[in-house]
Amino acid sequence: MNQFICTACGTQYPASSTPPKICTICEEERQYVNPNGQAWTTLEELIQSQQYENNILLEEENLYSINTSPSFGIGQTAYLVKGKDYNLLWDCITFIDENTKEKIAQLGGINAIALSHPHYYSAQIEWAEAFGVPIYIHEDDQEWIMNPSDRIILWSGETLVLNEGLTIHRLGGHFKGGAVLHWEAGNEGKGVLLTGDIIQVVADRKWVSFMYSYPNLIPLPAKKVREMADKVKPLSFNRIYNAFHKIVKEDANHSVQLSADRYIKAIQGEWFQT
Repeated sequence: MNQFICTACGTQYPASSTPPKICTICEEERQYVNPNGQAWTTLEELIQSQQYENNILLEEENLYSINTSPSFGIGQTAYLVKGKDYNLLWDCITFIDENTKEKIAQLGGINAIALSHPHYYSAQIEWAEAFGVPIYIHEDDQEWIMNPSDRIILWSGETLVLNEGLTIHRLGGHFKGGAVLHWEAGNEGKGVLLTGDIIQVVADRKWVSFMYSYPNLIPLPAKKVREMADKVKPLSFNRIYNAFHKIVKEDANHSVQLSADRYIKAIQGEWFQT
């Protein structure tokens, strides 16, 4: 019995004697099946290959990025937010080994895991079991949990306060339960928003964007983008970190509002001549 992992998206499935016929995450239009066909591995195979390691980097005071080298699956970055007696892992990656566990233990460990959306559920149960912690997922995305566990706590509503100064906000958009994390103490008290790709930092780091499907370039409707921007407007944050190590370093809330305005004009055809 193995817990098979999709090599395209990094999602781990429950123990079985043979791999699943399909990866439900990749078959859906917000992801994709590798053109060479569905392929599977296991965490044990990844560790035994000795090809992978996790890089844990200090981004700013009390914030560490965690990603795998060489890139595996979608290639996202997870973040460890350190608070007073409470450390949160925001989003998750597939690869975890003893070296990773030791390094994180030296940073004070993890008290909880919270997820922005299903593409980053990856091997969240491996991480939760390693540190003996709960996982917080919005109930609107329950159907996308491929590897169930008693460690998963489904939350509801629009906000969830995890600890003092750490609040999850449901924005929807990319996924119905799509969420962002507001870290009030981040960036020297100016506030940080960790967004996964619910709000996506683009190549020009002064701007962000919004999509239903990133790999398949399916946009969101203007009404939804306005709703998402309005939800974060009251929050105090000067910086954004996305899931691919792109950062809006300053005046980030203003960037979100301008970006939403630009997106809506574009999607409604106000920029274009026919």
